[in-house]
Amino acid sequence: MNEVILATLAGFVVGVLFSALKLPIPAPPVLSGIMGIVGVYLGGLTYQWIIDNFFS
Repeated sequence: MNEVILATLAGFVVGVLFSALKLPIPAPPVLSGIMGIVGVYLGGLTYQWIIDNFFS
């Protein structure tokens, strides 16, 4: 849970800093960005599941 809070805080600080400097926010559009993160996470889980079930 600590990692989630720290990641959220870091993202918040970056968002405030970029907005204060009048720079575009360094993130993809909301839905596609979230789905990209979910895809990476599910890919990692799937790889681990394949390794555990077929190669151990």
